[in-house]
Amino acid sequence: MTEEIQFIMESATESMNQSVAHLEKSFLNIRAGKASPAMLGSVFVDYYGSMTALSQVANITVPDARTISVNPWEKSMVHPIEKAIMIANLGFNPMNNGESVIINVPPLTEERRKDLAKQAKTEAEDAKVGIRNSRKEANTEIKKLEKDGTSEDFCKKAEEDIQKLTDLFIKKIDEQLSVKEAEIMKV
Repeated sequence: MTEEIQFIMESATESMNQSVAHLEKSFLNIRAGKASPAMLGSVFVDYYGSMTALSQVANITVPDARTISVNPWEKSMVHPIEKAIMIANLGFNPMNNGESVIINVPPLTEERRKDLAKQAKTEAEDAKVGIRNSRKEANTEIKKLEKDGTSEDFCKKAEEDIQKLTDLFIKKIDEQLSVKEAEIMKV
């Protein structure tokens, strides 16, 4: 195998790994019944004029499976944090006790579970599209090499290897999706 083909394979693998990593990150934001600090990952607070991630202005803890506690490092941030959580439209009703913000995570209804499962499927499909795009880019590069004089046998073998790699990553995504769906649908 030539160095160029090796480079194309490594670059495709890296790109496909990024798609899977992005999917894992997306799955963290889809709540599955029990409370998690990751549920507030998309919340940004107005911190002295700049939008700052909630995790950078407060300590987020999970005292039990149905409660998230947000303890700001500055007491003056309690109201802006409460407001930011409401604006984020996560379906939570934050309560402020003067020193911290407490969020009771409501149990999911059957309809909401189905919506979240659909959302997970959409995220997985987006990741698959990313992997297929990586395959397409790699195959395009291989075809260019073939035009430039690289052996046809090397190129055919490389395309087969890219397809095997694609199948492997698609299978990984399907496995992660089935785990996430089971987690979401579990009552």
